[in-house]
Amino acid sequence: MKPKVIPPDSSTEMKRLAQSNERSKHWMRWGPYLSERQWATVREDYSGDGDAWRFFPHDHARSRTYRWGEDGLAGLSDNHQRLCFSVALWNGQDKILKERLYGLTNHEGNHGEDVKELYYYLDNTPTHSYMKYLYKYPQAEFPYEQLVQESTRRGRTDPEFELLDTGIFDQDKYFDVFVEYAKDDEDVDDIFIKITAFNRGPQDAPLCIIPQIWFRNTWSWFPEGEVQIPSLKKVHPHVIKADHETLGKRWVYFEALAAEHDHGHGPELLFTNNESNTQRLFNDSNRSPYVKDGFHEYIINGKKEAVNTEDYHGTKAGGVYRFDKVPAGGHVQVRVRLSRQEGHGSIVPKKFDKILKERIQDAEEFYGNLALKNMTEDMRMIQRQALAGMLWSKQWYHFDQRSWRKGDPVGMAPPPERKDLRNREWRHLYIDDILSMPDKWEYPFFAAWDMAFHVIPLSIVDPTFAKNQLDLLTREWYMHPSGQIPAYEWNFSDVNPPVHAWAAFQVFRTEDRLYGRKDFLFLERVFQKLLLNFTWWVNRKDTEGNNVFEGGFLGLDNIGLFNRSEPLPNGATLRQADGTSWMAFFSLCMLHIALELAKRNPVYEDIASKFLEHFFHISDAMTYQSGGEEKSLWDTTDNFFYDSISWPGGNTQRLKTRSLVGVIPLFSVLSLDPEYLELFPGFTRRLEWLLAYREKHRPARVFKKEDSKENGSVLLALVDQTMLRAILKRVLDEEEFLSPFGIRSLSKFHKNNPLSMWMCGQEFKVEYLPAESDSGMFGGNSNWRGPIWLPTTYLLVVCLKRFHYFYGNDFKVECPTGSGIMKTLEEVAWEIEIRLMRLVRKNKQDRRPANGGHDKTDKDPFFKNLVLFYEYFDAETGRGLGASHQTGWTGLLAMIAQQVGDKCQETPPAFNGNANGAIKGN
Repeated sequence: MKPKVIPPDSSTEMKRLAQSNERSKHWMRWGPYLSERQWATVREDYSGDGDAWRFFPHDHARSRTYRWGEDGLAGLSDNHQRLCFSVALWNGQDKILKERLYGLTNHEGNHGEDVKELYYYLDNTPTHSYMKYLYKYPQAEFPYEQLVQESTRRGRTDPEFELLDTGIFDQDKYFDVFVEYAKDDEDVDDIFIKITAFNRGPQDAPLCIIPQIWFRNTWSWFPEGEVQIPSLKKVHPHVIKADHETLGKRWVYFEALAAEHDHGHGPELLFTNNESNTQRLFNDSNRSPYVKDGFHEYIINGKKEAVNTEDYHGTKAGGVYRFDKVPAGGHVQVRVRLSRQEGHGSIVPKKFDKILKERIQDAEEFYGNLALKNMTEDMRMIQRQALAGMLWSKQWYHFDQRSWRKGDPVGMAPPPERKDLRNREWRHLYIDDILSMPDKWEYPFFAAWDMAFHVIPLSIVDPTFAKNQLDLLTREWYMHPSGQIPAYEWNFSDVNPPVHAWAAFQVFRTEDRLYGRKDFLFLERVFQKLLLNFTWWVNRKDTEGNNVFEGGFLGLDNIGLFNRSEPLPNGATLRQADGTSWMAFFSLCMLHIALELAKRNPVYEDIASKFLEHFFHISDAMTYQSGGEEKSLWDTTDNFFYDSISWPGGNTQRLKTRSLVGVIPLFSVLSLDPEYLELFPGFTRRLEWLLAYREKHRPARVFKKEDSKENGSVLLALVDQTMLRAILKRVLDEEEFLSPFGIRSLSKFHKNNPLSMWMCGQEFKVEYLPAESDSGMFGGNSNWRGPIWLPTTYLLVVCLKRFHYFYGNDFKVECPTGSGIMKTLEEVAWEIEIRLMRLVRKNKQDRRPANGGHDKTDKDPFFKNLVLFYEYFDAETGRGLGASHQTGWTGLLAMIAQQVGDKCQETPPAFNGNANGAIKGN
């Protein structure tokens, strides 16, 4: 049964989304578009060796002006990041004003780069009409040196040394700093900001809160006078006027603390310039006497000359609120208003409270309509925080590759070797967009295949934004003229799995299911560009022309014997089971879209036949190589798919690593119902002719279902029933792939049976490790030697539901293997979803496994309902690993929660084949 469609007027927030899409109100002009880290990014790297971490370290961030973006704590900006707002804090102990999140560089962390802060994305609506952020700020001096020293001392096999491990949160000596934003319905550019700091400790403690506003520096990189410098100016004891050439005028109102306030003073308005302190950084004269770190020098070091007290003017400003003591167990509050309205210095307290209350109610209404009725409160909270994280991870991303390579018109020219150091083939790239980031601290840049998974949960709350993300990556200023989609800024030419066609169709179907809209124009536009991308794959990644694809990296860091992004030793080439499977998957996804488009334009029927043929060719290459059994990627002895290595001269050898590489062939599956085929007689005749022709040569991976109920259903898949059962026997074996928390990326079989190979005097080895990898093959935090990660597990769930749609309830497998319990493939998919939700859901011991067994995060009343969405997870314990805020693809848990509801129920929810990828005629 088709789910109930959410009406466009079902909530106030839904009406805002409609206004935004119609452009009648620009609700998304302001949002959480500030990065959590701009320092040490590729865009800010003008070095000759490409070491971005060392060229622009954290120590420079407070003093050195950024070229391509800005960062800040709980930040807000407009959609071109002209004017920025964030919160700065000082506890009276720190040596550095807390203006941005701190973390270790790739060289300092024992598992690579790693943010060392406690912060949480608590709430966000799709139009950012209401947003809520929590930062936990220690009252003792922040342990910068301790974090570096201990992390550097630890080895690759040791756990990471986290902020909680320093003991700085013992006895609850910290502040919970909540930052809330609320927009006015009458004027979307009228933004009310509330900052509330709770003292969780047993003693009174001082705190300085500095709401600050500044212009991104767009003038220092060009000859003087070429770009107009914007201005911030004091126009009232509590009001700042902002004036920008294209943004226009804005006023910032700071609420004055009551004169009778016992322990607080403010606001004291400060002004400086967003200019580099070259004196501190490079022992060179400053362009301006007032520089970026002026507030730091004034507040912490008492240097009054560091800020402009003459004409109270600059390009960076703030209001300083000093609280001599925040009462133990009590709180203090600061309120600010950013508005287009020129007033008389008042934030209008009654209106402030009214707007904030209404926006909170609107958020409750919106998410209340989305949540399933059978969800527990814990599941509702998990889904809402997952979606909040997705929305907070939107970031303005600017990159002009041609200008970046050339260097700027003023200042010292970058070293000449830099031109050929990185991404030299991408000179056409020009980006000025709001993009979904994997994580705004560890990965504050777009990643193409990550984004394909981001849009799945985003399509629940804002299908328009989700479609926009996929559309952008296929535009000519992103996509290479050759048809390649840029991977990520460290190496745009790296190869990611081709999942965009699948993601585009999933978003198309989700919008139809939830909102009753079919955006054929979006689907057709993306399809046309993906034709170019498909051709690029065929021409560039099938070097021998035999439909076996090398691919390369393909998202699976460290999962195999070799670094697949680098040439293999001795001139060998890798024949990738996953690369080839991804192309079969790509073919079926394009076929799927072509048939959907053919409903409106019969031309697409012919194109569907093209992808059908591609699928046949690839299925042959997977299992029926003309060179014999050893050329096949399917091992008939082990009944599993493996990569193989080809040596100069024609010899091949299978690399018998039991990993996701051998599971990914299951993803290539599509079910066609007979009534659907009736709509396309040309395509059906072509399918029948190909089947008849191929029967003379070799079996095709096409299966027909003949029964009285659905006569003539067709399944396209790389595996038949026998192969499917054999692979699932391993996948559902708890001593191989099936973990209590999902699917391991490497079989546990390799714990006692490591795979090793010697080449050129070097040993290459794969051994099961449930958490971080002990291999430095990729450097940094490369980590896929066993942990659980969401993208491939989610795709496995999707494909199992598609197989179930075709085979029905009569097809059952043992789950778990050896248990004697027989389940349908739908029930198996549901079992995997349940295990995934265990990562973050409270268990019987009232713990969330992702927290790693830490009493503070599991038991403390101010922590236990806060959920982090990690990059990947320990396959044995469920402990969260890698980037702690990579809601990006781990946000898929929001979609899973939407599908399974209360995971404690004893029977799975009713299956909706149409929602899970089977093609039906209606």
